Amino acid sequence: MSTDPTTRTRSGGGEWLQAWDPEDERTWDRALAWRTLSITTFTLTLAFASWFIASALAPKLTNLGFDLTTNQLYWLVAVPGLSAGILRLVWMVLPPVLGTRKLVTLTTLLLLVPLVGWAIAVQNPDTSYAWLLALAFMSGIGGGAFSGFMPSTSYFFPRRLQGTALGLQAGIGNFGVSLVQFVTPWVVGFSMVGFLGASQTETFPGRPPADVWYQNAAWIYVPFVLIGAVLAWTMLKSVPVKTSVRQQFDIFRNQDTWWMTLLYIMTFGTFAGLSGQFGLLIKNLYGGGNPEIATRLADGTTQVLVAGYAIPDPVAFAFLGPLVGAAARVLFSPLTDRFGGARWTLLSGVGILASVIWTSTTLSPDVTNGAAALQSEFTGFVLGMLAIFLFAGIGNASTFKQMPMIFERRQAGGVIGWTAAIAAFGPFFFGVGLTLMEPETFYYIGAAFAMMCIAVTWVRYARPGAPRPS
Repeated sequence: MSTDPTTRTRSGGGEWLQAWDPEDERTWDRALAWRTLSITTFTLTLAFASWFIASALAPKLTNLGFDLTTNQLYWLVAVPGLSAGILRLVWMVLPPVLGTRKLVTLTTLLLLVPLVGWAIAVQNPDTSYAWLLALAFMSGIGGGAFSGFMPSTSYFFPRRLQGTALGLQAGIGNFGVSLVQFVTPWVVGFSMVGFLGASQTETFPGRPPADVWYQNAAWIYVPFVLIGAVLAWTMLKSVPVKTSVRQQFDIFRNQDTWWMTLLYIMTFGTFAGLSGQFGLLIKNLYGGGNPEIATRLADGTTQVLVAGYAIPDPVAFAFLGPLVGAAARVLFSPLTDRFGGARWTLLSGVGILASVIWTSTTLSPDVTNGAAALQSEFTGFVLGMLAIFLFAGIGNASTFKQMPMIFERRQAGGVIGWTAAIAAFGPFFFGVGLTLMEPETFYYIGAAFAMMCIAVTWVRYARPGAPRPS
């Protein structure tokens, strides 16, 4: 990277900056850095919305007439995590090659592929499951963007501000997960523009059939994607980072790359995995997807179960978890700059462990104890899940503070991209796990993993005299 301390930052009228050292106030352009953060954060939020659109649509597909099993729905929500993890391995090496301007612009335009595809497919219940899986895979483009956007933005800020800058970008970007799940129930209730498609009929236990327009859940983002691409192309610059793709892989010779990968799986992997599955868990544990509840609805004994207990609509709750996790990441990022990241990662691990253990007690609701008991169990489940999201969000902020402190600038970008890529498999692993085993077993495995990560954090980074305090 060019670091001439005697030269003001300049671009020569082109895309690439000719002198840039954010650690030197004489060459660092603060306005350009924050403008870059603003635009990339806006487009990253759209990318996350595109990535998790399957999780907002999947719990409703059977209500729209799609003939899909519970396992097929879990897989539909899991596949975007698989593709995002794979694509992040590609995107992580692109920032030095393409530069921020081209990377953000082209990636943003690619979001149109899954969005338009979902808008068309959701209107036809005869759409093949293979095509739905293909759309779910293409949704991973939005997840892949993270491993390109975050390292690219890190080039623009000094280390003392990277916890705040990266925390803001990732945290606000994470709001895209909550956004797509919050906006969907609202926008599907009316026809935005006639030529965008006809209505569908939705059935839901305890309610009369209703006309809905689920294509709106995807169309609503298309104009914002186009705006984001234009802003990126016209207002962003690129930092010349002198490194080849081969050189970027020297991060794997550093043991801290692997330790931080584990910690980011615990934090962001949990956030992303549960964000994708929260709605389906509500439906399959406490809604019509629970066989005991479905049987009672079918045989006319509904009142035995639901007097005083309303069957929860997954989309009415699913946005809360990502919202809490994203807010925690934003709010705690400045605190990681002030107090360091390792101690917050330790707190995150302990909090995740306690919350997972608590929530595991609510995963086998007993519908025979009456409505009041079932409602109490559901409330405990939701609160436990929100606690997991809270501590995962804190850890998302703290780990991104640790990495720039542990690694040199060139390596830090690569490590951020790599750890983000592996953690992006969270929705896939959570989907597969919940398909292959009972939820309680899966949560017990999560608790054991959290205990291991707590030990790693304490021994390597947080204890007095730790080898790499951060």
